[in-house]
Amino acid sequence: MNPDAQKLWRAPRWALAALLSLLGMVGPFSIDTYIPAFAGIAASLQASPVEMQQTLSAYLFGFAFMSLFHGAISDSFGRRPVMLWGLAIFALSSVGCALSQSVGQLVFFRVVQGLSTGAGIVVSRAIIRDMFEPSQAQKVMSLVTIYFGIAPAIAPIVGGWLFVLAGWHSIFWFLAAIGVALWIANYRLLPETLHLTHRQSFNARNLLRGYWQLGMDPRFLLLALASGVPFNGSFLYVLSAPAFLGNHLELAPTRFFWFFLLTIGGIMAGAWLSGRLAGKIAPKRQIRHGFVVMLTAALINLVANYFFKAHVSWALFPLALFAFGWALMVPVVTLLVLDLHPERRGMASSLQMFIGSTANGLVAGVVAPLVMHSTLALATASLLMLCIGLFAWIYLHRRWPEIGRAAVR
Repeated sequence: MNPDAQKLWRAPRWALAALLSLLGMVGPFSIDTYIPAFAGIAASLQASPVEMQQTLSAYLFGFAFMSLFHGAISDSFGRRPVMLWGLAIFALSSVGCALSQSVGQLVFFRVVQGLSTGAGIVVSRAIIRDMFEPSQAQKVMSLVTIYFGIAPAIAPIVGGWLFVLAGWHSIFWFLAAIGVALWIANYRLLPETLHLTHRQSFNARNLLRGYWQLGMDPRFLLLALASGVPFNGSFLYVLSAPAFLGNHLELAPTRFFWFFLLTIGGIMAGAWLSGRLAGKIAPKRQIRHGFVVMLTAALINLVANYFFKAHVSWALFPLALFAFGWALMVPVVTLLVLDLHPERRGMASSLQMFIGSTANGLVAGVVAPLVMHSTLALATASLLMLCIGLFAWIYLHRRWPEIGRAAVR
């Protein structure tokens, strides 16, 4: 934690938490805003469905790749410049997407978008730990989790309305406006939170040493898997929303909001409870509760889809419960990741995000197209992704039982 944290931010702490939450929202929000306009963009640019899928995969892999470096760079040059440059490039690349005349141009600018947006979520996590004591940091991380989870749920709704009212170009103009607004807000409000004595040397040897230190630490890898992969058990349904909601549940597009409303509700409730439990119970107990909730929801979802034809009267509720469990445990796991190597919190946030984003990219480009044809296949894939994170946590718990044992205060 920055020893001068109390002097850096004079406004109420909730205002800083809100600003960091909005920064964390940019990346996931940009993934899904344009999904409702896929057909319109394809018709306008004469693109095939495969080419349109590439615009999504290109963004996700760009996001994952640059996530490796945002935090490491911020460990050397500070959080503020990385954040401002990331927002500036995001705004310019969004303009490029809006002006694209071919699918190739759109893919290129989506890659640039992905390369820039990771700065928001990666660096904001490091800033939280720079500025807040552990229990307060968990509360703020819970708020960021709400926004991070809300973004992919409300983004298709916003994008759908923009597409209907003003065409697909307006979606990217809207994202550009968000980038400009956040750049101005951060330029005026965000202090530099990394203390000069905590900065790392920026050279290849030091960077490689840091990546090696984290990448070869099994505790770090297991925690990153436990936090990043289970999210895709829910994200899979967001990516498959047109097929799942429209084809399987036979919902009209105007009724898609029920899915997003329930998912958002689950995330908000789980993250709220996570913040309330900060400092009151041991982190590992809270993580266990989250995994129990997710496993229960995933098993109910699988069994129900095996024996019954999916129906809107019940099919959405296990997904909301799953989202609740994920939001309950992920702020705690994230803080454990950041505190494993306090001198490299930015790099740790980068690598954690890289693992999660790579999983997101694989789900979007490989898993979702393979399973969206069947609700049973969707439920099975969701359970399997949860199990990856669950087994990672169980092994970590048994091998290093001291991690997360004491409640942070």
